[in-house]
Amino acid sequence: MDEALRRAYREDGAVMIRGLLSPAQLAQCRAAFDWAIENPGPHASKMYANTGQRSHVDNCNPIAKPKLDDLVASLPLGRTFADLWGAEHAWYFAEEVFLKEGGVGARTLWHQDTSYLPWGGQHWGNAWISFEAVPKANALEILRGSHRGPRYDGTTFMDPDDPTDPLHADPQQAGAAAWPRMPDVEAERRANPAAFDVLSWATEPGDVLILHPASLHGGAPVDAAFPNRHTLVLRFFGDDATFSPLPDESRSGYARDGVLFKNEMSALEPGAPFRAPVFRQVA
Repeated sequence: MDEALRRAYREDGAVMIRGLLSPAQLAQCRAAFDWAIENPGPHASKMYANTGQRSHVDNCNPIAKPKLDDLVASLPLGRTFADLWGAEHAWYFAEEVFLKEGGVGARTLWHQDTSYLPWGGQHWGNAWISFEAVPKANALEILRGSHRGPRYDGTTFMDPDDPTDPLHADPQQAGAAAWPRMPDVEAERRANPAAFDVLSWATEPGDVLILHPASLHGGAPVDAAFPNRHTLVLRFFGDDATFSPLPDESRSGYARDGVLFKNEMSALEPGAPFRAPVFRQVA
């Protein structure tokens, strides 16, 4: 592992690794993606309603876990993450799948994954694997270095007029929010295109975008020129990964310890190493 790549991940929160997956490995990932679309889990949803766009988002499908544990153990991702972090070990957490088809629909709102999941520490990473050649105009965008900044309240993704509609704090209720409200990144960019240092890359099949889940990220739209995108995200953690619970109150209905792996997380104290037998060690 190039030390410059490790430094870039520590400082920027995202790096691109070209050609990390072979055609055969990519085909295995695509087969897992297609199976996940055909066998949705309890958290599956549609990203856009009434737009004419076909969309599908699924997060941590329990019936997919045995298949994905075996797949991930055969891929180079676990060792890649351990090398990138400078960690001795790496564990596989779970998957997320994104399907966008039809060339219609808004960009994905800016957010941090750590607003939705009880994660702390430096050794976290998402492997973002798209199966098409994705132009830069349609790529995921990341705010450079934002993983080292505040942990924001997040967005409900429910208010089309407010992309920062608070996830955990009800604006109609008195009292201070647990975390600061997220900035309206797109509004600030419209006012000043140089307001943020934004990372994004055009990708080819086999390339893997790796980002820290505390990074503010969003975008990845489809349009007439690039109408369809299919992406598998595989999430990993390492030695410096801790349990950092969500606020006790959330008007979204999220439990204190998150929407995923509630039983495993309920046994952890804040600041404890993020460990449980359910997670597959891959390095």
